[in-house]
Parts: sequence; C-alpha cells; structure tokens
Amino acid sequence: MTWSGRFSNTYPCPDMIPAELLKKIRRIQIYTSHMVNDVFAGQYHSAFKGRGMEFEEVRKYQVGDDVRTIDWNVTARYGEPFVKLFREEREMTVMLLVDMSRSNLFGSHVQLKRELVAEVCATLAFSAIQNNDKVGLICFTDEVEKFVLPKKGTSHVLRVIRELLYHQPAGQGTNIASALEHLNRVTTRRAVVFLVSDFQDSDYEQALRIARRRHDLIPVTVTDRHELELPNVGLIELYDAEAGQTVVVDTSSARWRKEYKHARQAEYDKLIQQFRRSNMDAIELTTGHSFVEPLTRFFRARRARMAS
Repeated sequence: MTWSGRFSNTYPCPDMIPAELLKKIRRIQIYTSHMVNDVFAGQYHSAFKGRGMEFEEVRKYQVGDDVRTIDWNVTARYGEPFVKLFREEREMTVMLLVDMSRSNLFGSHVQLKRELVAEVCATLAFSAIQNNDKVGLICFTDEVEKFVLPKKGTSHVLRVIRELLYHQPAGQGTNIASALEHLNRVTTRRAVVFLVSDFQDSDYEQALRIARRRHDLIPVTVTDRHELELPNVGLIELYDAEAGQTVVVDTSSARWRKEYKHARQAEYDKLIQQFRRSNMDAIELTTGHSFVEPLTRFFRARRARMAS
C-alpha cells in the first residue's frame, strides 16, 4: 500500500501542446545520453555482452575442454566423451517491464516516481542501442496496457520515453504476476528484463521465479523517502491512489511515526531479501536522488559476478 498526501500530483493534461512534450523528451534525451556516453561508457557492454549463449553443435572431447560442457547423453550413446559447443549471441533483447500504476504519481521532491522511471529507463535504453541491442517496452497496471515491440535506433528509444511519460493508464492497481506472464508469452527467447516498479503488490513470487528461469530478470525498485518515513506535519489526509481509500492520521505523534517507519522499512527489507534469495541484483532508486550511483553499483556487481 502506498499512501500519498499533499505531495501527490496528477497526470499531465492530455491536451498538452506538442512543443512542451518534445521539450521534455529532448531534455531527458540530452541528460541520459550524457550519462551513457560519459558515465556508463563500457559498463553496460561489460555487464551484459556475451551472456547469451546459443547451442551450435557437439564434437569429440579434446584435452583442455571444460568438463562442464560434456554432453552426457551423446557420450553415453557413443561410448566416448563429447562436448557441447556454443556461440555467443551478438544481439540481445532488452525488455523494460514498467509499472504505471497510480502510486507512481507520488513524489515529495521536485520529481515524481514516474519521472525518475522515465530517466533511468531512457539511460538503459540508450545504453542498449549503443550496444546494438533491441529495446522493447511493456507498461502495466493491474493489467498489461501497452506493448512496444523490441527495435533498435534512437527514434525508437524516443518513442519509449514518450510512452513512459505520457501513457494514460486505465488501471489504478498493480499486478506484477500478470505482467510477467505476458512477458513470457510475447518474449520466447531469453532477454534482459528490467522490472521497474515500487512493488506495491503481493502474490507474484511464483511468477517471478518462472520469469527468472527464462530471462535475466533485474528488479528496479522505485521509492520516495516519505513512503518510508512521514514528516511531522500534524493532521494529514493520506490517499491510497491504487485502492482509492483515504485516512486521516496525526503525524505529530512520534510513536505513530516510529511504528509507521518500522513497518514500512520491514516490508522493504523483506522485498530486497526476496530478490537476494533468488540471486537477482536489484537496483534501488529513490526520488530526488541521482540514479547514477545505484546503476554504477549494479554494473560493478554484475561484472564481478561474471568474472568469478
């Protein structure tokens, strides 16, 4: 459950003039292209390049071959060892699986969660096309609302950014399991999947495990500090944007604020532990803070894992 109070905002007006739309997209393009070229240069490539391997053929075992590549079925059939040969897939597909539920309109800083999502997804998308990879997009709420086929090119990434900023979702809630099931239906080959959400949902663990086996699944958590810790502002109305419920709470109570913080932090810690148990490297983002350091830590951890 995500409560928003006086910090919440509304969707941009659908009649917004094209010039303003293009200006915002252009700003994100300039900013994220700078991140890709100057900050993340080479990091994406080293973190993902060559992870996709495709079976090519079997041949007789030779001295020096890795015993882990032995094909035991063929070996048993012919009575001598054979090994599997693989070739590196030179082109990957990157899927952005993005939560567009109402809770992503929350933001107690100058930045909404949805705007932070657009910026980090743009950075990942520009990194992918610079690496000659395809990029696709699935937007979901309590149902899948938008599917953009994976393609290459700057114009395609700009379309992805536009959808992230100005898609008008019909649903309010979050259904991660449904989104992951849709991903598995439309993406038959292994892909790198960034699941971007505030994870205000439940009962999606099994779908997460299935998708993890089929794809390189990377959770990207998006939070705001006032979702985890409320300020002392006296009586305040809190509105659950996904459930449509409103409650009045007295934030001047230090005890209540402490209990709220403890409960929300425990929920978040449980989520991160769930990812770690599934051997998934989560990227943790917070509104009002740069995504550069969390993304850099992720790339470093991924490179270290590949080298070990």
